[in-house]
Amino acid sequence: MSEENDIQQELTRQFSFLIDKVRIQRARRIFAVIPSEKFAEVFDYAIKKLKFVILATITGLDEGASLGFIYHIARENGIVLNLHVSVPKENPVLKTIITYFPAADAYERELVDLLGARVEGLDAGFRYPLPDDWPTNQFPLRKDWKSEMLDKKEVIDNA
Repeated sequence: MSEENDIQQELTRQFSFLIDKVRIQRARRIFAVIPSEKFAEVFDYAIKKLKFVILATITGLDEGASLGFIYHIARENGIVLNLHVSVPKENPVLKTIITYFPAADAYERELVDLLGARVEGLDAGFRYPLPDDWPTNQFPLRKDWKSEMLDKKEVIDNA
């Protein structure tokens, strides 16, 4: 796992606040917990300097008082760097990454629709994956959301 160790050391050398925040989970899997105010800087470095040039996906999590987002980015050799950032649930603002990965548009729309994230720089457009007539402020992947929150008529109309 020397390449993973090299990446871990490079990240902690470049960003001292990541000491004890970067771990090698197993071969070809590295996890890093990034403070939200430093995310853009670390993400940019991982793409441009460490050559993580593939966006695998973005995972959204309801963590209670915050929403967590894991950006799974990979090198061409299959090493995946998972960058985890958390933002307050009452103000879940992220910046778009479509300037790096245009296909992130679909993933970011999922974060908006399903968790209620606000993605700065994401163009207004279609909803995904929820239907256009889905009620506003109803985020079905949040832990506190219950299907009973929908009006029964809306559920029938959306079926």
